[in-house]
Amino acid sequence: MDKEFKKNKEMPEDPVDESTGEDKIQDKAKDAAEEKKEESYGKRNEEPEDKPDEIKVKKPTETKEKKEKSHKKEGKSKDFKYIVRISNTDIDGDKNVVYGIKSIKGIGAHMANLIANESKINKNLKIGDLKDPDIEKLQAIIDKVSESAPAWMLNHRKDYETGEDIHLIGSEIEMHLRDEINIMKKIRSYRGIRHERGLPVRGQRTRANNRKGLALGVSKKREIKSSSSKAG
Repeated sequence: MDKEFKKNKEMPEDPVDESTGEDKIQDKAKDAAEEKKEESYGKRNEEPEDKPDEIKVKKPTETKEKKEKSHKKEGKSKDFKYIVRISNTDIDGDKNVVYGIKSIKGIGAHMANLIANESKINKNLKIGDLKDPDIEKLQAIIDKVSESAPAWMLNHRKDYETGEDIHLIGSEIEMHLRDEINIMKKIRSYRGIRHERGLPVRGQRTRANNRKGLALGVSKKREIKSSSSKAG
């Protein structure tokens, strides 16, 4: 009897399932929810096969529609030029004809009005709305402006080589200026020497203004002289 009792003590008892039917149903529902989450996560990570082609086809159509809408809102035509090139300068197409021509180096307000009047183009039009023949017409007038404009309006009178009144535009202004300064230096005229030394050319004072180099302050020689004059 004692031996049988000891064996029963050593043998492990079978676990008793205390969970009710409701607990089992809840566990099954949790497992199903976790499986659904895993499936949805896997679908997200999967790369779509047909979507990139659809996107590539749709993008250009959207941009065209947006551009057309923006043109309609701003009151611009389809042939509107955002940048117009005249006399080797890029002009903003949103500017009016006069202000657009005025942005070229060497052309001021009076000269721009004169060119616009000669071309007989509406001044209130934006330069980006002009057609190619009108732009070519403006370019031709600008090239021959020294013949049509009065002498007082030209920016380079009595040229050194020809002696004529000329109107310079763009890079021509800097080229002519450089050449004439070099001629003055070769001649050794007063203005040429002043240009060489980097001093003001037109009679400005240099005692207080236009001082270059390091500020030395008071020298020792001056201090000695001042002290000796005080002692005497």
